[in-house]
Amino acid sequence: MTYTEKLYASKQHYPFDRWQKGLEFGLEQYTRENCDRARQIFDDLIDGLNSFGADASEADKLGRFKTAVLALNDLNEELGECFIETSEREDLCELFDEVCRAAGMNPTDYGDGEGPASEWRDW
Repeated sequence: MTYTEKLYASKQHYPFDRWQKGLEFGLEQYTRENCDRARQIFDDLIDGLNSFGADASEADKLGRFKTAVLALNDLNEELGECFIETSEREDLCELFDEVCRAAGMNPTDYGDGEGPASEWRDW
């Protein structure tokens, strides 16, 4: 599988459609709009990593992860710190690790072994 194929294959791990089902249980923060905003953050991460190419420096790639994590911090703060709770945090950390591997990086090299999201996340 090529670098690009690996990156875009990581989208199959997106949890956002599942999160929207929380609306059925009164979890109003999981509207389509809010979930689409989180999805767009990951789409931008993957598109950015792809535009760099497989041979980009690890520092450049890591900068894309930082941008995405900080954007999720902002989204969560804007939504009253209730968008990313325990299970969502786990989903996002796993997704960041998946994208990290697809980008040819080792997630355990970041965040004291917890993955790139742990470098900057507030959630």
